[in-house]
This record gives sequence, structure tokens and C-alpha cells, in this order.
Amino acid sequence: MARETDEDSPSGELADVQITDLPKAAGGWGAMWATARHLQRDSGLVRGTKALLAMNQPDGFDCPGCAWPEATSTVRHRIEFCENGAKAVAEEATKARATPERFGKATVDELRALSDFELGQLGRITHPMVLEGGRTYRPISWERAIGMMAEQMRAAGPERVALYTSGRASNEAAFLYQLVGRLLGTNHFPDCSNMCHESSGHALGAVVGTRKGTVSLEDFDHADLILVIGQNPGTNHPRMLSTLRDVARRGARIVSINPLKEVGLTKFSHPQKPLDLLAGGTALAQDHVQIPIGGDQAFFQGLAKCVFEADALDHTFLDEFVGGVAAYRAHVEALSWAFIEERSGIAEAEIRRIAGIYMQSKAVIACWAMGLTQHKHSVATIQEVSNVMLLRGNLGKPGAGLCPVRGHSNVQGDRTMGIDHTPAPGFLDALGEAVGFDPPRQHGYDTVQAIQAMEQGKVSVLVSLGGNLLSASPDTARTGAAMERCDLTVSISTKVNRTHLYPGQRALILPCLGRTEIDLQASGPQFVTVEDSMSMVHRSQGVLAPASPELKSEVAIIAALGDALFPGKVAWRDLAANYDLIRDLIARVVTGFDDFNTRVRTPDGFRLPNAARARSFQHIGGRASLAISMPPDLGLPPGRLRMMTIRSHDQYNTTIYGLDDRYRGIRGERRVVFMHAADMVERHIVEREVVDLVSEWEDGERRGEAFIAIAFDLPRGNAATYFPEANVLVPLTSTADGSNTPTSKSVVIRVEKR
Repeated sequence: MARETDEDSPSGELADVQITDLPKAAGGWGAMWATARHLQRDSGLVRGTKALLAMNQPDGFDCPGCAWPEATSTVRHRIEFCENGAKAVAEEATKARATPERFGKATVDELRALSDFELGQLGRITHPMVLEGGRTYRPISWERAIGMMAEQMRAAGPERVALYTSGRASNEAAFLYQLVGRLLGTNHFPDCSNMCHESSGHALGAVVGTRKGTVSLEDFDHADLILVIGQNPGTNHPRMLSTLRDVARRGARIVSINPLKEVGLTKFSHPQKPLDLLAGGTALAQDHVQIPIGGDQAFFQGLAKCVFEADALDHTFLDEFVGGVAAYRAHVEALSWAFIEERSGIAEAEIRRIAGIYMQSKAVIACWAMGLTQHKHSVATIQEVSNVMLLRGNLGKPGAGLCPVRGHSNVQGDRTMGIDHTPAPGFLDALGEAVGFDPPRQHGYDTVQAIQAMEQGKVSVLVSLGGNLLSASPDTARTGAAMERCDLTVSISTKVNRTHLYPGQRALILPCLGRTEIDLQASGPQFVTVEDSMSMVHRSQGVLAPASPELKSEVAIIAALGDALFPGKVAWRDLAANYDLIRDLIARVVTGFDDFNTRVRTPDGFRLPNAARARSFQHIGGRASLAISMPPDLGLPPGRLRMMTIRSHDQYNTTIYGLDDRYRGIRGERRVVFMHAADMVERHIVEREVVDLVSEWEDGERRGEAFIAIAFDLPRGNAATYFPEANVLVPLTSTADGSNTPTSKSVVIRVEKR
């Protein structure tokens, strides 16, 4: 990092932010101390430790954080959690309580002055709350709250109701939720996947016939090479580092392709391995390709060009399973190296070097996350990754495949359960037959479309099953104003978040059990199920006493709503009393869930079928295909930078655990912008100077005020900022082609001195 003195600043305010040296390894003693500190602060060591020892265990609960899979029960450790998973548990198991008395002390306008971190520190919501005829929430009975929901949903009608879903909802809750919506007559199911991996689903569905990844955790034991693309596992999927450590220790190669050289892909010191702690950790990626933001598509076309030049093709696989090879070859060979270098930002020699590593490897896994999915050209970029993998047969064999790493614990399961604004006809047919109704067929709104519909008065009731829609969405002020236009907004939540502070004319907060808590219903203790990033379905059962006796499970809340809207149509109360009955219904509707209740009670659960993994492509015409596209021009107007939003190490999605980012050397601050030192010098900006960020769009500028400039190791012309603070710079109208995902990883900005 560059360091400047105060005297070097020609003008402007310098922020009092602490900048530290980067750690030499992820994990290690730092992770252990951070875990203990958060447990002590939030849940207490005894309560927090009890929860942690049950997390990711066959008889415990699934981590409420990321969707990285667990090892099989025969090799699973008793301690199966990472630092960020521990923070998630501490946050949910907090001793703090957001009681009606605490709510009654402040209006929503006053609460808006709190940061996201401060809102989270208010604690668990203890009672159902209502806002109507004023700006303050007050308690309401469950009976009246459910009645108000049903009344306004019925009055609005199916076209004016949108049902948002977070990735933390269980399979059982998500299935009932979509059933209630479709009985009402709507497919308006915006969900968090619209803003993260929707591009992966669109890309893979078109070319290999599955919208999910094709690998298992066991495949990492057999891979020669792991490509980690647009992903920072150290912060976003920390348990993946244990897998990568094992990969590196057996001699396989890891290549990181990412604008930032992240500590978490350089070295990992396993906190549960004493020798790792003493030795300083295990080196992970041997190669770091610091690609400019948006250059991945052209980079992979360069790799493909090298594969064709060397005739390093799996001809047998291509001849049997893949179409469009000749056309794709002609396209790639027509691209000049000068063009590829310009559009990728990487020199030909470096592309050839990485291509050589790829061609020497017999089994390759390509992993990626939102560094690829949140661009205008995301779908085409992911298809280029698929193209390169298909050329050498890296699909459907041990140690090889495509691995989109989902960012939330059951976001993939929610989609499997029918949380989809474009549902498959076969799913609707099965649902209608099982329940005895004709489900709606017209496609509904995704997240961006739902926000625009609220803005235009086309949606008047918004129900959110978990999540923090406002902070997760782009164009913050516009999204907040759209939500306030609704007649009713409802949040089924565990803690206070910013979405609650932008209510409709009436608003409800319905407090639910967390993943860590005991769910006791009429037939006895219940468990729910989740699906991880690799299509494994397993059970999850909390172990802690609920934060309040007033809390209800998500399933119970949704079943009560269904009973109020459609009494007698479904045995709602029986389903809420015994979740086995929900799973029996799921087994009748969702492919791959036969004998659901029996199979999910095995220690490891079960894997869902994946046609692409089996090299079966009958449902997409009999063959996988190679997609042809042109990479984008990365040129920038004079004085501009291309910005991407990122997470700090003290957050998970929109939940802010603290104000530090240990792996990037930041303490006590979140409103920062990381820039190349030379870009700062060019703009006469010194480190810690406070600046404004301005993005420019056809419908006008958007301004993010008071960000602190920090020098960092990333390509020139690029910048990085934390979300949700920088979401204000991303307009609703800038979305990925095909998937309609907001382009939060590619925002052209100018940096203005204050």
C-alpha cells in the first residue's frame, strides 16, 4: 500500500481511519480471536459455543451463512465452522433484544440515522410489530397481523402482490410460500438469486442444460487444477479454504483470476490445525491473474484460442456430446491477439502461460462467484468459461466440472422449491395436480422488475420472507421510495434492518425463529432442510431456546397466512404441526425428492440428480453447445474508473458484523474506496482523503458522498467499494443481458475531491 503524509495533501479532509498491514495468511490466530470476540460481544461464550458445536453437524443446524457443502459424516470434524459462520451464529444468538419498548422510542426516520451495523446491534425482534397512521412501530397480535396481510393481499389481487424471498428460508418454508402465492394467482417471486447467481443459471441452462453446478465436494479430491474466478473465498465462503488447503497440500494447482490479490487465496492457516498455526499456513494459489474488471470474457477466449492452436481438444467428448465446435473455432481463431489483449487487459504471454497450465491438467474445476455474475455481459462470460471447460471434456468426470459458488445457505434450494418468477411448466403441472388447482402460467416479476412495479404503482403489497431487500438492491434512494408507495409492506425477520425503515402506508414486522433455534410444534420438535451449492439436501435443526416466546417459525407464519387466505384448500394447520407432511407434498411435486422424509434422515442427506453431470443433454436437443459472443470494450472516458462493489471481512451479504476488514488492512470504517496508487496520484488524492464518487448514466448522475480513498493492489483504472454503501451508485436500469442482474461489479465512476 502507498503511504502519504498529511503534508502531501494539497486540499481536502483526511479521515481518521486505521490502516494496518495485510496478514500473511487467512484464518490462523486472527480468526480465532475474532470468533471469540464476536461470541463474547453478542451471544456470550457459553450460548455461542453451544450453537457452534452443533453447526453443520448431522444432528444440528446448517450454517446460516454460505452454501459451501459439508464433508461426509464419516470424515466430518466436530468443529465444522469458519470465522464468518461463527459471526453469523453470534449475530443470530445475540443477547440484545429489539423489544416493543425499544421500537417505541424512535420513529423510522430517526432509526434511518443509524448505520447498518448499529441497526443490527439493536438485537432480535421479540414481538410482531405494526406501523400505521404514524412513523413508529408498535406491537400487534399475531391474529390481527395475519388478518391484515390476508385482507390487503386479497384486496390487491394477484397482479399487485410481490413475494420476495431470502436465501436463508428453508425448503419447507419456501415451498409453502410459493404455494400461497400461486393459489393467490401470481408468479411475482423476486428473490435474492436475481441479484447474485441468476446470470449463472441463465448461462449454464442454455449451454449445458442445468442451472446448477455440476461438481461434488469429492471432486476436489481428484482435480489437478482449480480455477477460482471472480471470487474471494476467504471472506465470502471461508470453509472453501479448507478444501483448497487440501487441494494444495496434495500438489494440485490453484489459479486465482481476480482484480484484487486477496489474502484468502494466497495462504491459509487452518485454525484447527496446530501445525498450520505454527508453520504460518499453507500456500494456496500459485498463480494470481489480476484481471481488470470485466476482462474475463476476452481472457477465456484467449485460453480457447490457445487450446485450438495446440489441438489440445478432447475430440471424443466433443464429437459425442457438444455442438457448435466448428463455428466457435472459427470465431475464436478470427480474434487477433491484439484484440484479446486489449479487451482482457492481460498480455498474450500471460494468457498462454495459464493456458499451458490448463492444457497440462487432466481434471479441472472452474469456480466462480459474483465477480462474474454482476456485469452487463455476465451470461456471455460464464458461457466462455463453460466453452473452455467443454473443449477438454472437463464436465461429467471425476475431478472436473462447473462450480458456481452460491452465496447464501439455501438460495439454491429456494429455486428448487419453486421460488421462480419464470416457473417451469412441468413444476406447475405437478403442483396443480398435487394440490388440485390451476397455477398461474404468466411469468412474474424478478427483483428489479418488482421494484419498478412498486415505483409505478403496479405492486401495492410487498411481502419479504427474510432478507433485507432495500440494502440488497441497487439504486438505494429509488428503491426506498418505491417501497414507500406500497399500501402494505411485510417483513418476516429475525432482526431490525433498513428495509423496515421504508414502510408502505402500513407495515408489519413478523419475528421468526432463527436457524439456530429450537422449533417446537404441535407434533413435537421439527427440523427443516436446505440444499447446498452442490445439490446436497440435508436436514437442519436448531439447538438454542428461542429469543422470545412470541416467535413463530417461518413455516408457521406462512401456513397461518395460507389458512387465512384459503381455508380448507390445504390442511395448513396439519402442515404447520408436522413438517413431514410438507416434505411428503414436496416429494409429489419436485423432481428428485422421492422418499424425501426417509432419505433426508440419513446423516449426509442426499444428492439431487444433475443431467449435465451425467453427460445427458436430451432436454436441450441432445448436445451441450459452445456459445459465441464478443467481449466488451473496456475503454473508459478520460478521468473515469471502473468500480466494483465487494464485501468486507466483517459482513455477510447485507449483515454487518463489525467495521473492520482484516484481510484488506482496514479498521473501524466501511465508507472506503480502494484505488491504484497511481490513479490516486493522477487525481492529486492522498491516502485517507475523503472524496465523493459519482456514476454517470443516461437518466442522470448518482452520487456517493464521503468515501475514504485507500491505495490497494488492483489494476489501474479500477476501484472497489463495499456494498451496501455503494449501491446508491448502481441504477435499476443497468442490468445483465439475459439475467437482468444489477451490474454492481461494473460501474463507471469519477472521483471528486470535496
